[in-house]
Amino acid sequence: MRTLFTVFFKEILDNIRDRRTLASALIMGPIFGPVMFAFVINMSIDRALDDAESTMELPVIGQEHAPNLMRFLESRNIDIVAGPDRAGGAQEAVKTGLHDVILVVPEGFGEQLADTIPARVELYSDEANSQGEKESRRARYALQAYNQQLAAIRITARGINPSVLRPINVDEIDVSTPSGRSAMLLGMMSYFFIFALLMGGMYLAIDTTAGERERGSLEPLLSLPVTRGRLILGKILATCVFMAASLMLSLLSFYVVLEFMPLEQLGMTPNFTLPVVAAAFLLLLPFILLGAAVMTLVASFTKSYKEAQTWLSVVLVAPTLPILIVSILTLRPKLEFMFIPSLSQHLILVDMVKNEPINGLHVAISVISTLLLGALLTWVCARLYRREGLLG
Repeated sequence: MRTLFTVFFKEILDNIRDRRTLASALIMGPIFGPVMFAFVINMSIDRALDDAESTMELPVIGQEHAPNLMRFLESRNIDIVAGPDRAGGAQEAVKTGLHDVILVVPEGFGEQLADTIPARVELYSDEANSQGEKESRRARYALQAYNQQLAAIRITARGINPSVLRPINVDEIDVSTPSGRSAMLLGMMSYFFIFALLMGGMYLAIDTTAGERERGSLEPLLSLPVTRGRLILGKILATCVFMAASLMLSLLSFYVVLEFMPLEQLGMTPNFTLPVVAAAFLLLLPFILLGAAVMTLVASFTKSYKEAQTWLSVVLVAPTLPILIVSILTLRPKLEFMFIPSLSQHLILVDMVKNEPINGLHVAISVISTLLLGALLTWVCARLYRREGLLG
């Protein structure tokens, strides 16, 4: 064990001396990611709240043909402004971006309403323009509300109760909790955690294998009175230390940035307290050994530092693919999913954020299966280090 720890501390000291690489591994991954995530979410929330409360300007051609409709739209916080001089110019004005949405009221609008003929209006918008699509949707909902109001007035005037047009009342009951709703936004946090821990050890995994081979220092190292199994185990354990540090920084960064995110305004309260941070760290701890073993194994087959970087860039993406797929399909935790590393941790973390009961069997299977796979790959690394072809 003494020789193992000698290799372990030697690799840690070497990595600490390379301050630029260390800063890149422990700052860009674990801290920059959560900050950018919080910035984008904050900006999206602020914009959504501003759009819901702000007054929308709606250019209208033919305002004089529908004065009651104009007053109704103004009551919905829509400011009516003058549109293009002619109706034919509405399409061109939206295409060129002069206006996001334009409402055209034809001249015969009032006569059609009086004759109980469905009155026609035209709403021009560009669905490829996100801002235009948003304003178009808001104007369309207002027109639908006016349409329903007129329909209710008409059947009431004929002595018919408007409720006959609504034979079924649908009461929508939302059983979600504020913590559960927050998982819709924060369900991808595990992606950042896994990416950060892999980034934390990637450069060390490259340097201790392909880097030493490229510098020519691997052959003298292998000639020392240290078994190759202890040598590679010391390198993997050193990689695990920096991966664990990167993971903890990422978890704490998310804990801090969530304090500044106005999720409460959307009815969301994420369950990401310090105890949850500690539980998430322990849950992801087995994945650290697996990640370190995989990156060391892949880097061992490369002949240069640059080649190792190329291959390990793929390794960074591979564990996050199951998370992306499950997030799109919105699958719930199942027993068979717990045998898949990264996916099992993601599903359990989502339940933690949602403050739902955690299945102890799921946690046990996730931890044990990930540890066993990590130990197996570590053993494979030790076996491969016995090859004489390792020196290139």
